[in-house]
Amino acid sequence: MFHFPRILSALACAVALAACAPQAPDASATSAAVASYYGTLEPFAREAVYFVMTDRFVNGDPANDQRDQGTFDIPLVSCSGVAGNIGYLGGDFRGLADHLDYIAEMGFTAVWITPVVDNPDEPFSGGTAPTCGGSLADRGKTGYHGYWGVDFNTLDEHLPSPGMGFRELADALHAHGMKLVLDIVGNHGSPAWGMEHDQPKFGKIFDRDGTLLADHQNLDPTRLDPAGNPLHRFYSARGPVEGEGFLEGNLAQLSDFDPDNPAVLDYLVVAYSGWIEQGADAFRIDTIAWMPDAFWQAFTQRIRAKRPGFFMFGEAFNYDAEVIARHTLPGQGETSVLDFPMKEAMEAAFGHAQAGFARLAPALYLTDGPYANPYDLATFYDNHDMPRLDASDAGFIDAHHWLFTARGIPVVYYGSEMGFMRGRPEHGGNRNYFGVEGIEAARTSPIRAALIRIARARAASPALQRGLQVNLELNGTRAAFYRVYQHQGEHQIALVLLNKGDTAARFAVDSMLQAGRWTSALDGGVVEVAAGGKLEASVPAHGVQVYLLDAAVTEPTLVTTLDAAMARARPQR
Repeated sequence: MFHFPRILSALACAVALAACAPQAPDASATSAAVASYYGTLEPFAREAVYFVMTDRFVNGDPANDQRDQGTFDIPLVSCSGVAGNIGYLGGDFRGLADHLDYIAEMGFTAVWITPVVDNPDEPFSGGTAPTCGGSLADRGKTGYHGYWGVDFNTLDEHLPSPGMGFRELADALHAHGMKLVLDIVGNHGSPAWGMEHDQPKFGKIFDRDGTLLADHQNLDPTRLDPAGNPLHRFYSARGPVEGEGFLEGNLAQLSDFDPDNPAVLDYLVVAYSGWIEQGADAFRIDTIAWMPDAFWQAFTQRIRAKRPGFFMFGEAFNYDAEVIARHTLPGQGETSVLDFPMKEAMEAAFGHAQAGFARLAPALYLTDGPYANPYDLATFYDNHDMPRLDASDAGFIDAHHWLFTARGIPVVYYGSEMGFMRGRPEHGGNRNYFGVEGIEAARTSPIRAALIRIARARAASPALQRGLQVNLELNGTRAAFYRVYQHQGEHQIALVLLNKGDTAARFAVDSMLQAGRWTSALDGGVVEVAAGGKLEASVPAHGVQVYLLDAAVTEPTLVTTLDAAMARARPQR
């Protein structure tokens, strides 16, 4: 079992300043006047998240495979030599719990799992058949992914084992010093119309006691009669939307909920509060943009009324920061979001296109940006709804070096620690089974070895977790920036040096450099910097170096820069 310290013990300010800058006042005598510098004070920003599609991780208990349902192992036609699968493949809570050491030893402190609520027990007979590069095509697909809820209070039967239900999984994570992030859906249930016949559970919503609350009755939304049929009142009667309009609703015959029906909000708040009571520590909100801001504002307020500060981040699948940022703002949901603009930039910088580090700068929005706080964003480079990152081993290593040192909360999709199914789309291998074989293969991957190194460094550094970011150089294959955290007696300056080139890079940093004893977070090496001096270092090809100074900020230019960054990092609204 692996536990990583979340916060380094700060050195006494007076000792550090006496050794490094004799002219500076004793910090112990001026602690009341020491300024606060931080990107965020959000506790969850300390975490690094490993995202698991539960059914595709590890089958720990074949007894819960439910093979008699006819939903197990439904392969698709091969796509460029790799076949996807739209049936269940057996991953479950037992398989996840049995391999938490594997996840924890990489430096992850939270696990995001796909929805756990009860889904239909048959393949869907409506819609269109999946194709290699297509999406939103569900004919023949099962609810292995968990996003087709029919009873939001009840655990799907494919996931638990005796002694390993949801609460026990949460307990196992907590025993490892890790948090459980639960994926939730608030805008739709299961596919609801276009079926060859009205299939059991599809298009229906049940209460915890089995009472049928809603039924789409295999009807196109335009044929629903919410005024005359109580079973239709849960649903939106908006008709199917084609082309770009899909962003407004009715994805793939799904049963869209009516956001104006108070019973919908009541049902979801009660159901998801129950999962919090059983141990969920945070929510990832699926398709947050498909419900009005007022709905999510009411939802988050009611959840946080019982659990103040409960962290949530939403999926608004859009690469425009101005569009997705609205969900983070007061009165408009007040959640964080997955950072799609940064994802797009990371794909360009670390995929085969190999754009320079300058490509990442605009996506940071460190000052005067549209987000309530850019430091609270969940940063990622791929997931289950898009092709996996198509990169070399070196590209993945470089991506992780950035992901775990730059602002934001890093999220890594299962298997990426070995470049699993790199470049593969949803129906062409993206969601394929990982298993014990994948875990054992990953243990020898150079991607995983480098990931462990940088993720553990972040897990031990308050500056990398929550510090302000001040860029020195983002150009070509080189990046250099500070992360600074100074708050309530805790203080740390991190100097990050990144090289995604094929040869070693020499750095000589003097800009805003504070005198003192800088220690490498990666190899323990020490560099003594005199007042007005430089910190010189050689960073290997596709390498990273992080130097830490555990001291209060005294360098005048850095103080001025940080003061400005603090004033402009989070918009005043």
